[in-house]
Amino acid sequence: MSQKTTVLFLCTNNSARSPMAESILNHLYPNQYEAFSAGTLPTKVNPFTIQVLKEINIDISYQRARAIR
Repeated sequence: MSQKTTVLFLCTNNSARSPMAESILNHLYPNQYEAFSAGTLPTKVNPFTIQVLKEINIDISYQRARAIR
């Protein structure tokens, strides 16, 4: 078994683009990548982000914005 590649998506608020990128990469390539996302000034995941991903059967309703440490 090969090792997964770790990917970190960074943005300012960790509210839309980076959670989307993290979730889509983990969904499409679960055996190849382990993706994470974080922000420099995290707020909360945008409800529209949750809605759009739900439309393609990816549930991130549990996800919270995270700070880069």
